[in-house]
Amino acid sequence: MVCIRLVPHDVSYAEEISKLTSVSDVRNALGMTNVQCSVPGTRDFIRLMQLEEKLGHHISRVILDEGNNIIGVISLKNIDEMQKSCHVGTWLGREYWGKGYNEIAKIEILKIAFEKLHLNYVFAGARLENIRSQKAQAKLPYMTLNVEQQFHYEWKKLEWLEQTPCVLNMVRKEDFLNWYYQDIAVS
Repeated sequence: MVCIRLVPHDVSYAEEISKLTSVSDVRNALGMTNVQCSVPGTRDFIRLMQLEEKLGHHISRVILDEGNNIIGVISLKNIDEMQKSCHVGTWLGREYWGKGYNEIAKIEILKIAFEKLHLNYVFAGARLENIRSQKAQAKLPYMTLNVEQQFHYEWKKLEWLEQTPCVLNMVRKEDFLNWYYQDIAVS
């Protein structure tokens, strides 16, 4: 089983994050430009994440593997304390795909969302062309798929932000916590 650690962003991580996002598979899946993937663009992203966290809008963490290598980023975005909801976004460097890191990172960030922030819903969207992300979300036993009609506003907001058609999935607090604590009891 793989192990990860989530750590706050630091500008010193910009070069390594830039290398990971500059790989075409990652850049294209994220819909990023070469400028956004550059070291200066990555520094701007890190500073923005730090500011958004201070303002209470986002919690974004760098994902480290067992050897303390930077392998990706996971974020709780658009935290809405009134609606008790947010969106989750994750990306991993190409060489870390398919190894279980995404699932473990999602568990750790969802514990923050539900146990520390006391949210009720975490939305997980994916660009329609990002089949890989959709399949990864569908594998999660606590994920409710295709909630576009039930949460039409969240879905349309996501599509507007991404500027492309998207699917919308969701994790309910009770579904995740029941799954998580049942899994721990069995282990």
